[in-house]
Amino acid sequence: MTERRTTNGVILDDVSKRIIAQLQVDGRRSYAAIGKAVGLSEAAVRQRVQKLTDAGVIQIVAVTDPLELGFARQAMVGICVDGDVFAVTDALAEIPELDYLVITTGRFDVLAEIVCESDDDLLEVITNKVRAIPAVTNTETFVYLRLRKQTYAWGVQ
Repeated sequence: MTERRTTNGVILDDVSKRIIAQLQVDGRRSYAAIGKAVGLSEAAVRQRVQKLTDAGVIQIVAVTDPLELGFARQAMVGICVDGDVFAVTDALAEIPELDYLVITTGRFDVLAEIVCESDDDLLEVITNKVRAIPAVTNTETFVYLRLRKQTYAWGVQ
C-alpha cells in the first residue's frame, strides 16, 4: 500500500486515491456507487470525500468547454517581469479573462492562460490589462489552435 501525506496533513491511502479517481471520471457519481467500486460503505465514502474537500485536497466542480460557451480564443501568455513578481501576479489575478496563472522559471517569470471570445478581446486583454501592469516588460502569446488533451487525473495512478 502506498500512502502519501498532503501538505495539509491528510494521509492519502490507496482507497482515497481510488475514490478520487472515481470522482475524476464523474464528479456526480453517488457515494453508494463509489463505495461499491472501492469496497467501502456509502457513509465511509461520504466521510472521506468530506475530509478531502475540507482539507483542500479536492474540489468537486463543473468543468466547462470554453468553445461551447462562446469563448473561441484561448492562449497561453509568457510574461517577463522586472521587479516584484508577486505584486505582478496579484494584479494579474484580478483580470477575469485569466483562468490559470503560475510563477515559473526559465524564459518567462509568469505563465497565464487567457480565455476570451475573440482575437479582438485577446488583443484588448494583453495590451490594456496585462501589459499595462508597470513591472511587465515583455509578453509572448501562444494561441491555442486545437486542444488535443486535457486531463485532471493527477496523483491517483
